[in-house]
Amino acid sequence: MSEVKISAADINKLRQMTGAGMMDCKKALEEAGGDYDAAVDVLRKKGIAKAAKREDREAREGVVIALASADQKNGIIVALNCETDFVARNEGFIGLTQKFADIALAQMPASLEALLALPFEGNVSIGEKVGEQNGIVGEKIELSRYEKISGDLVVTYNHSNNKRSVIVALNQTGDAVAEAGRDIAMQIAAMNPVSVSKDDVDPKIVEKEIEIGKELARNEGKAEDMLEKIAMGRLNKFFQESTLLSQKFVKNNEQTVQQYLQSINKDLTVTGFKHVAL
Repeated sequence: MSEVKISAADINKLRQMTGAGMMDCKKALEEAGGDYDAAVDVLRKKGIAKAAKREDREAREGVVIALASADQKNGIIVALNCETDFVARNEGFIGLTQKFADIALAQMPASLEALLALPFEGNVSIGEKVGEQNGIVGEKIELSRYEKISGDLVVTYNHSNNKRSVIVALNQTGDAVAEAGRDIAMQIAAMNPVSVSKDDVDPKIVEKEIEIGKELARNEGKAEDMLEKIAMGRLNKFFQESTLLSQKFVKNNEQTVQQYLQSINKDLTVTGFKHVAL
């Protein structure tokens, strides 16, 4: 059987139609035995067709889903992004995100890269399935976020529009703790704290806030020997407003989040949280 000859014109035609690279088009045509329509299907299945032209687009829409295990000891969040709200609201797209989330919860991979490498239905990986959707949907599709958490009790919150999810871990169990956890998850979604407490704020954030505080004081004409003290005062205010346990509780501004938790049990606290929003 003679080898099928692939012309440069055929390669260029496929490239113009799909936006795929020259070598990808050549390989697809060879794999398809020179059949142009079959070559398009080959590229679509590999997620290459049309994807190249979309690399510079931004996939800002999508679906975020948080799940907790049956024993409420583990939780995950995944975010599958697309370009338009039309695709994000499609039941098939939401269902695919749900399937990715189910796999993530069952396997609890160490990283996003590890999640993408996990097998999906059939002989493809999750990453390959995402790539395939680029060609099928006609938009840039990206599994952009994966977060996980474990604790004595993990509670989830999914906003009704599928654009925001939270997982929060607490150090105790029970119905009252679970109810408090839901309140805290909604607090996190609404107030977007940077950490649980001031003790675990990223040192780079602290350094940045001090520098901003000094510069603000300097611009206000304060003496140089007072800048550090003023900046530290502003830093303390930042901690109060931006760390979870120190924030005012949204359901009762007379309490901080820490005071609310301690009203349920003096030793109850949050051990960690993850918050993903599109």
